[in-house]
Order: sequence, then structure tokens, then C-alpha cells
Amino acid sequence: MDYKGILLGMGNPLLDISAVVDEDFMKKYDIKPNNAILAEEKHLPMYEEMAAKYRVEYIAGGATQNSIRVAQWMLQKPGATGYIGCIGKDKFGEEMKHNAKLAGVNAHYYEDESAPTGTCAVCVVGGERSLVANLSAANCYKSDHLKRPENWVLVEKAKYLYIAGFFLTVSPDSIQLVAEHAAANNKYFMMNLSAPFICEFFKDAQEKALPYMDFVFGNETEARTFSKVHGWETDNVEEIAVKISQWPKASGAHKRITVITQGADPVVVAEDGKVKKFPVILLPKEKLVDTNGAGDAFVGGFLSQLVQEKPIEECVRAGNYAANVIIQRSGCTYPEKPDFS
Repeated sequence: MDYKGILLGMGNPLLDISAVVDEDFMKKYDIKPNNAILAEEKHLPMYEEMAAKYRVEYIAGGATQNSIRVAQWMLQKPGATGYIGCIGKDKFGEEMKHNAKLAGVNAHYYEDESAPTGTCAVCVVGGERSLVANLSAANCYKSDHLKRPENWVLVEKAKYLYIAGFFLTVSPDSIQLVAEHAAANNKYFMMNLSAPFICEFFKDAQEKALPYMDFVFGNETEARTFSKVHGWETDNVEEIAVKISQWPKASGAHKRITVITQGADPVVVAEDGKVKKFPVILLPKEKLVDTNGAGDAFVGGFLSQLVQEKPIEECVRAGNYAANVIIQRSGCTYPEKPDFS
């Protein structure tokens, strides 16, 4: 089977600025643990402060890009994956290109002249991460770039298309183009709930894309927020997963499968009105470095098996394996080769 370009991701490429911070820093900038938000005016000084005050690491990130890099690492097949997003013409942008190349991902970045490459503050307290994203150039992605023949060819080549919900804030029209292409060509279109604020404040854009989604990923907090926003009056993650999977579909080629992770609790998979639960690999607290990229890594591991047409059980097992590797390291990074069989 030819795996070249089989999986394509589209999203916000961000450079993670990661540091272990303290409670005072979290309070000062009004940052809640284990959350993901977009930077407001009040957050802008925090990037400089982090670099001055703590030991920071710079790691290529952005949710979709993390998942694609992990899938590529798990697959160990050069060029199996592609990625599209917007960076600035600057040092961080060059770093991003270099990073994608090293990871074996075929990245087609749109380079914006006016905005710097986006950054994401990763504030780690007690191993739990909280994200504050300053999208900058990532926010400048335009569907005109996607429509160019040299980029659209990536969409045409891919059989599996994955976009994190975060991209709904940037280019819903690009998402629509990819979603409609997938439905018309019996491909798999997949998205992530990504963060409570996406479910709350980008509800309309999310609902417009939902009928096209063949797989919906998310964590328990996002699932519960989705339920609340839609007036479902349930906090039961299994019920919510089933209801999301039963949302009307644009194309009947594939049924929808919902996959919800719950930290150390079992992964919930809903399909055909039924739920299966899969335990995760438990990790002793002292081995936990940080949870940054854990959900992204889970998706990456999952997709690495899905594109090989493996059963859902295997996809989840690979997702759990990848997440387990990533939480024992700083940021969404991994050893040279996976030890998954």
C-alpha cells in the first residue's frame, strides 16, 4: 500500500514556550490549570516574563501539527503525512520548517509577511499544563493558499484529513472546503473539540463542520462543555459521546465514531449507539513530566493505525501508547523510534 501523503493535517502552527511556573504566575495572569485559551491583552507580557523568570524550552507545537508529527513518528514511513498552516517570515518560522522536515512531515506553510510566527505559552504546574496561545501569523491563514494547485494536491492525495477545532477560529472556509471534498470522495474527515472555549464561543462554526466529521476526538471537559452548550443536561461522558456520534451526517459513506479521553480514566469510544471503554497505561506520578501534547499524541497514535486500516481497539492502544510516551517528556517530543508493536 502506498502511504505517501495518506494523512493530512491543517491547523495553527505555534512555537510552544514551555516552562514550569508557580501558582503566583498563574494567578497574576488569571490562568486556570489544564485549560487552553487565546491570549488577550492582559496576557501579552507573560511571554517575556516566562523567558526572563523561568527555564523555558522552545518546542514546535500547535495541536494539529503535534498530532501529525506523532502519527509520522509512529508510522516510520517518510512522507506519509502532510501539514498546512500559516507561519511568519522569521526565526521561529524557520525553526518550524526545520522541525517539520526533521519529523518527516511534508509541510506546506503559508508564510505571512506582516505577522510573527504564533507562540503558545505552556505553563506547567504539578505536571498539568495550561495553554495560552498568541496566534499571530497562524491567525492569517487564507483559503486562497489552500486552493493553490501545489497545496490542494495534498488534499487530493490524502485519504484521511484531520483538523483540530482550534482552526475554527482562523479559517472555517478552509475547513468547509476540505470537509466537502472528503464527503464527496468517501474520505475520512476528522476533527477535535479541542477546548471548552471552542465549544462555547465557536458553536456555529463547529456545528457547520460537525455533519462532515467521521471521527470526533476530545477530552471529558470538552465533551461536558459541548453537552452544556447544546442543552443536553447530562454530564455523563458516555451518553455525550453517543449523542455526538448520532448527530446527523452529511455523507452516509462512514458512520461517525466519537473518541473521548479522560486523563487517567478509560478512553470512551462511541459507535452505533454503543460505548466501549479502554483503560489507559497508568503512570506513577513521579514519572509524569508534563501533560502538554498528551491529547494531541493520543490522536497521532490513533491515526497512525487508522490509516493502516487497523481495528479501533488497535487505534486506541496506539493512542494510549503515544500519550504515555509524551507525558514522560517535556512538551510534545518523542524518542527516535517508537517501541510499539
